[in-house]
Amino acid sequence: MADSLSTISRVIISGGGTGGHIHPALAIADEIKRQHPKCNILFVGAKGRMEMEKVPAAGYAIEGLWITGVDRNWRSLRNWLFPFKLISSLWNARRILRRFRPELVVGVGGFASGPVLHQAAQMGIPTAIQEQNSFPGVTNRLLAKRVGLICSGFPGLERWFPADRIVETGNPLRMQVLDAVSDHGQSAEAAWKHFGFDGSRPVVFVMGGSLGADSMNAAVCSMAERAAEALPFDLIWQTGTRYHGAMHARMKNWPDAVQAGIRCLGFIDRMDLAYRSATVIASRAGAMSIAELALVGKPTILVPSPVVAEDHQTKNARSLSDRDGAILLPDSEVIDGLEAAIAGLLCDAERAKYLQANLLNAARPRAARDVVSELEKLL
Repeated sequence: MADSLSTISRVIISGGGTGGHIHPALAIADEIKRQHPKCNILFVGAKGRMEMEKVPAAGYAIEGLWITGVDRNWRSLRNWLFPFKLISSLWNARRILRRFRPELVVGVGGFASGPVLHQAAQMGIPTAIQEQNSFPGVTNRLLAKRVGLICSGFPGLERWFPADRIVETGNPLRMQVLDAVSDHGQSAEAAWKHFGFDGSRPVVFVMGGSLGADSMNAAVCSMAERAAEALPFDLIWQTGTRYHGAMHARMKNWPDAVQAGIRCLGFIDRMDLAYRSATVIASRAGAMSIAELALVGKPTILVPSPVVAEDHQTKNARSLSDRDGAILLPDSEVIDGLEAAIAGLLCDAERAKYLQANLLNAARPRAARDVVSELEKLL
């Protein structure tokens, strides 16, 4: 535990909107509480966004601001309301800050963090942001010159942020996630058995996230429907909950030999066993997914989503592929190219081992502790 000179007693953590913002925020909060058990932590989010449910479910208090982003369609009603929402959120952010009296404010990106950190900086409260992506979001770019500390998940953010305020900590993962991506002494045999495999063939794990990815599902279907007989590997296929029914029904039309080697799952509750089973993993390139995959350290194919802001998943993936830590496969090529990318890794053990070593070098299991250490220094 930190000494009394660096004890943190009252903190506001602000932001959210997506799991990619909320999960590191909760990881930071958990680590603050672990090191400073008496610390009082308040979250500030945006009304109607997922943090208003996820944060209380994790055991933390949260207040909401009436704030949204700007729509690209200038005629949108949301844009006409934005000035009123901004004024309201700035006023309410100051009210929350005066009432709660934090000694430190941390922003993780997302709509709510802008007004809160802007007001905190004006009031002279120490402020920090945690940027998950290799291409920063708009809110964090606007805040960069106002805050005292920037904890980055990826290298190379000097283009957008003052270099003297950046500390590359990696992206914080909650202890439950760290536990889930470690093997906990589980043997590969136990993991194979969980999915009904006998270990006689390599296992490929394809995941498009909890909601799924249409293109990655289409790539799996393309592989399976081209196969005259069983695929040359066993497959754990996370379709995403919204696609699972349709994919499961489609799979029923495939030859029995093909079906026998595929586990079609909407959601996987034992990610530790899926990771442990896998010989090769194909995944989207969200910042937090990459943080997990680096800890897992399996040969990885990253397929960035093309429908995220400023194409940041491609930039995340390049941060690894440029140092030979993963293979980057564009979404536009995944349907025709995933099978070849998998086969390339399965057939070239030296290449797979090289990628694996470089990916493990990018792992940051201490990221949450490092962020809290930097927050203590900021105080």
